[in-house]
Amino acid sequence: METDHRPWGYFEVLADAPDHKVKRIVVFPGKRLSLQRHRCRSEHWYVFQGQALATIDSREIIMKPGQAVDIPAGASHRIANRGDAEVAFIEVQTGDYFGEDDIERIEDDFGRL
Repeated sequence: METDHRPWGYFEVLADAPDHKVKRIVVFPGKRLSLQRHRCRSEHWYVFQGQALATIDSREIIMKPGQAVDIPAGASHRIANRGDAEVAFIEVQTGDYFGEDDIERIEDDFGRL
């Protein structure tokens, strides 16, 4: 399994099929993913390690291990790690396209707009 390193942490693709994609994502302490949205896919996040702050449109949700949220296609979203331990979660993507070029970044801490 190949690990894709990013400025905020890393992810591994666990499954990549025509009708879904599954990733294991780790966010380092004090880091967050870009605020983004997707046209072609919805996402389901299941946190299993650490405490995360999920933002979906204007809602902020504190997530602990065992909690999940659904992000519909078109919704702006991000996940942040405000703690001092790694956050890890499973992301299940459903839709008709799962390419990284379906990411529309709205805000980004690492200059990737």
